[in-house]
Amino acid sequence: MALLFDLSPVPSLPIHGNEARFPVHRIYCIGRNYADHAKEMGAQTVSRANPVFFMKPADAIVPGGGDVPYPSATHDLHHEVEMVAALAKGGRDIDAAHALECVFGYGVGLDLTRRDLQAAMKAKGMPWDIAKGFDASAPVSALRQASEVGHPSHAELSLTVNGETRQRADIADMIFPLPDIVAELSKLFELKPGDLIFTGTPAGVGPLVRGDGFSAELHGIAMLDGYIV
Repeated sequence: MALLFDLSPVPSLPIHGNEARFPVHRIYCIGRNYADHAKEMGAQTVSRANPVFFMKPADAIVPGGGDVPYPSATHDLHHEVEMVAALAKGGRDIDAAHALECVFGYGVGLDLTRRDLQAAMKAKGMPWDIAKGFDASAPVSALRQASEVGHPSHAELSLTVNGETRQRADIADMIFPLPDIVAELSKLFELKPGDLIFTGTPAGVGPLVRGDGFSAELHGIAMLDGYIV
């Protein structure tokens, strides 16, 4: 079958200690997965019966750190540091007890958000895709393979901006741990190899401006350094 034009290369992430790269299929994100962040965003309670999911385009990644362009149409860009899980297997209706068998590895990333646009859309009761799914909205570190680092249930997740700590928490504080996230997502979508899952952000989200330098870390597993340009 002939194509009308060539597509861009498949988005991909570097893998620590491996020349091969991880091809990205889809990017799934969960919101309100740390109680303290849910409260700072105005939600007093979070129901485990209703996880909040949204998506970013695969080519929204900024792989491995470096310069991140300040997006258009916003005056209030916010950082949200998150553990990122990369899947090598997928399926539908995956049991949480077997969900980690799907996970290839882990990294750390930023769910960048045009907060002013998100607030405006929320106030109108409208979808807020434009606040989350813009170009370069998903900087992600190199991945560490689960065969090397295991499947962390405790690890410090942190973000500093210009040397000042903005966010810090343990991933054990997640309301939906990763096996539950995979299980819940697989009820809604057929998960595929190459999928990334952003697992939620703790409290302390705040603005980034041009010239800011950031350093995100999933302690002992992954680091991501870059600048807003």
